Amino acid sequence: MIHLRGFKLLIGLLVVAFGAAGARACDVDEKGFEPIFNGENLDGWVVEGWAPGGPDAYPKRQEKDRIWRVEDGMLVCKGGTYGFLRYDKTVADFILRLEYRLSPGCNSGVGFRAGAFRQKDKLVAPSRGGYEMQILADHDKKPNKRSSGSLYRHVAPRQNATRPPGEWNQLEIECRGPRIRITLNGKLIQDVDQTEHKSIRDKPLSGYISLQDHRCYIEYRRIRLKEL
Repeated sequence: MIHLRGFKLLIGLLVVAFGAAGARACDVDEKGFEPIFNGENLDGWVVEGWAPGGPDAYPKRQEKDRIWRVEDGMLVCKGGTYGFLRYDKTVADFILRLEYRLSPGCNSGVGFRAGAFRQKDKLVAPSRGGYEMQILADHDKKPNKRSSGSLYRHVAPRQNATRPPGEWNQLEIECRGPRIRITLNGKLIQDVDQTEHKSIRDKPLSGYISLQDHRCYIEYRRIRLKEL
């Protein structure tokens, strides 16, 4: 009985020790990251996009329909026509972390190193003027240049790591000079040097971060940024 108690005590100490180590690792891992969505409103973000009626049509739809809104501490896009919620600060080298949850059939994306969107100039959409990491409800589908995790139109992911609609996905995008690394749900799906790809060789090394409205419902949370 004494040996059993000693064994239980040892196991308890090991659990505490490993738990503390894990907590310290998590703390270190998040060092330098700052939330860029406050969970209360859209302060620090700009609504922009395309809708019939001219350059101000999409922001007016936002005022009327609340395409982008905050609910229960989450950033929610209910879906409009075609637009973006842009973080109102340009960044160059950075690590972006966030979580997102798709609705069935959803199509969205995370833009980075792109310019501000202008309604009459589709060339400045993130996938053209910079990058869009595609978000799509295509769980278990074969990866390609337009699937989840792709640098949309340009580079297919190593694998399709997206989870089914209704489950939260953990995303990390890291940019250091021409090097782009993307981790989705703990799996490295992109590790690209843009100088080695003709179609993206001349893309900018700094710009805005944005979230895409592509006519579908999607939720985001825990959006945080570390500038390098």
